[in-house]
Amino acid sequence: MAAFRDMVEVSNWLLSLLGANRAEAQQRRLLGSYEQMMERLLEMQDGAYRQLRETLAVEEEVAQSLLELKECTRQGDSELQQLEVELQRTSKEDTCVQARLRQLMTELQELREMEEELQRQERGVDEDNTVTIPSAVYVAHLYHQISKIQWDYECEPGMIKGIHHGPTVAQPIHLDSAQLSPKFISDYLWSLVDTTWEPEP
Repeated sequence: MAAFRDMVEVSNWLLSLLGANRAEAQQRRLLGSYEQMMERLLEMQDGAYRQLRETLAVEEEVAQSLLELKECTRQGDSELQQLEVELQRTSKEDTCVQARLRQLMTELQELREMEEELQRQERGVDEDNTVTIPSAVYVAHLYHQISKIQWDYECEPGMIKGIHHGPTVAQPIHLDSAQLSPKFISDYLWSLVDTTWEPEP
C-alpha cells in the first residue's frame, strides 16, 4: 500500500512538472525514475504473490500432513482398543481352559483311584474264589451224592423244583416256599434220602 501511495505522489508530481513546462531533460529523468519504480513495484508484487503461493502450498501440505497424522492416530487408537478387547477375551478363555484342565485332572485322579480300588477288590475276590469255589463245589457234589437230587435252577422265584433219583424210580420235586414252612421243606427233602447203608464193593 505504501508503494502505491508513492506512485500516486510521483504521478501527481510529474503532472505538476509537466503543467509547469519544466525542462525536457528533467522530465526524461523523472519518467525514467517512474519507470524504474514501477518495475521494482511489479517485481515486488510478483515476489509477494510467489511467496504467498509458496506459503499457501506449504500450509496446505502441513494441513494435509496433520490430517493424515490424525487419521493414523485414530486408526492406531482403534486397533489398540481392538487388541485390548482381544487380549481380555483371550485371557478369559485361558482362565476357562485352565479351570477345565484342573477339573479334568481331578476327574482323572479320581478314576485312577477307582481303578486301583477295583483292582484291589478283584485281587481279593480272586483270592476268596481260590478257596471258596473249590470248597463250594465239593460241598455241592457231596450233597448231590447224598440226596440224589438234581435241582432245577431256572425255576420261578419261590419255587423249589428238581428230580430225586431214588433207588428204583426218579421222583419230581415241586414245592412252593411261599405256602410251605422251611422246616416242612427240609424234613421232606431229608425224607427222600435213602438211609440204607451199602458198603462199596
